[in-house]
Amino acid sequence: MTYEVPVAPGESAEIEETTGSTAEGWPMWEVFVRAKRGISHVHIGSLHAPDAKTALENARDVYTRRGEGVSVWVVPSSEVHAFEPDAAEEYVEANEKVYRLATTYDIPEEVGQM
Repeated sequence: MTYEVPVAPGESAEIEETTGSTAEGWPMWEVFVRAKRGISHVHIGSLHAPDAKTALENARDVYTRRGEGVSVWVVPSSEVHAFEPDAAEEYVEANEKVYRLATTYDIPEEVGQM
């Protein structure tokens, strides 16, 4: 069965084959949500979108459907830079800074239980 698609005056009969995405597809975006005021944003997932506006709208629809968050951030995955925990010593010499550990301090008896 064939069907002729009617063409309005001034329109082209050619069918558009592209959706505007590149050959590689849409870029990946990382989604961060803050559940309530006063706490930090938490990475909650990833999604593909053509631009920041669409990524933000999609993140809102997908990750905060039931009002789980008060704030949503989207960041291009290519812009997220991090180091692995094994490489942390190259960036932070945390093991040598024992003063950061609560176990290194003596609590006076008059303070009571903390």
